[in-house]
Amino acid sequence: MLYGVPELDDDDARVLDEIDAMRERLRLRLRAPRRWEGQLRRNLTARAIAGSNTIEGYAASVADVEDIILGEAPIEASGAVAAEIDGYRQAMTYIQRLADAGPDFTYGKGLLNSLHFMMQGHHLLKRPGWWRSGPVYVTSPEDPTIAAYTAPDAETVPGLADELVAWLNEGDLQTPALVRAAMAHLNLVAIHPWPDGNGRMSRALQTLVLAREGLVAPEFSSIEEWLGRARNTYRYYDVLAEVGGPVWTPDRDTRPWVRFCLRAHHQQAQTVERQVDTTRTLWAALEEAIEKQGWAERLLYALYPAAMGNRVRRATYQVDAELSEQQAQRDIRELVRARWLVPHGEAQGRYYTAGEGMPESITRGVLRPRPLREPYV
Repeated sequence: MLYGVPELDDDDARVLDEIDAMRERLRLRLRAPRRWEGQLRRNLTARAIAGSNTIEGYAASVADVEDIILGEAPIEASGAVAAEIDGYRQAMTYIQRLADAGPDFTYGKGLLNSLHFMMQGHHLLKRPGWWRSGPVYVTSPEDPTIAAYTAPDAETVPGLADELVAWLNEGDLQTPALVRAAMAHLNLVAIHPWPDGNGRMSRALQTLVLAREGLVAPEFSSIEEWLGRARNTYRYYDVLAEVGGPVWTPDRDTRPWVRFCLRAHHQQAQTVERQVDTTRTLWAALEEAIEKQGWAERLLYALYPAAMGNRVRRATYQVDAELSEQQAQRDIRELVRARWLVPHGEAQGRYYTAGEGMPESITRGVLRPRPLREPYV
């Protein structure tokens, strides 16, 4: 027996409808290919990876995660953190590919263990990709000597995993995908089938279930960035403890968990919708500005991240604009001379941010804080 899908009420239905409306608007906006879409997708992926790993104590900036995604050495993250980020990147990349795997795709224990190995393969002593052989506990954030949750006995894990996989393939298929994804997350984290990496795997599985729905790409549907914000992380642990109980108790009421996830999806959808609108507006302003300067359009790929308040590296610009190393260097030097970019650091650690020459009219309002709407009043 798994933790079951709860009955939804009118408020839940309303929130689901609002999320669907935001996602449909997003789908329509992305229907035609946009030149800025690749950079936006990478940034959203980086924010999801950073958020999920921050929950586990592996904090890295979004900029460092973007560097790791592109195979560049991060500027600030330690080697240990970079290894965790890169493992999660591999799993997330595969999940993004599985969104288009076709109708013959099926969930299986081998898939779950393979994703786990991608995440944890750099910890061979922890037996990545194998079920745990002993007990495992989720400790209290306040005191690591206190077991906030004790997972099921190790000998029950294969059977529970079988049940979860069968449910993923055939169970509650008429239930809204956002609810099914939330329940997949809850059940996997409650089974806790591996010695380590269970939280990240459960969040990744939630993203995979949504990716398979196919309405919008997984980069736009993950709630991992939202979960990684400090206040949300505390509530995340609280609601898991409230719903999951101190031990495996699948007859408990799971509505608080589903509502928590729907709230997360609603607010993350607001965030992504805002990000897409900002990107469209900013890109158009930059196009107009560089046309007045008589510059090549490819410079947009260097100026966009800087105008968004992010850093630019020569190697990243080279990949985005599909240039040779020499051409990318010349372009960056031209932008530095015009004071649209300003350099920082040396050698491999060199990067660039927006300079005083970039018109303030372009960046005005880009980083202006705005509140998120609370879906459950």
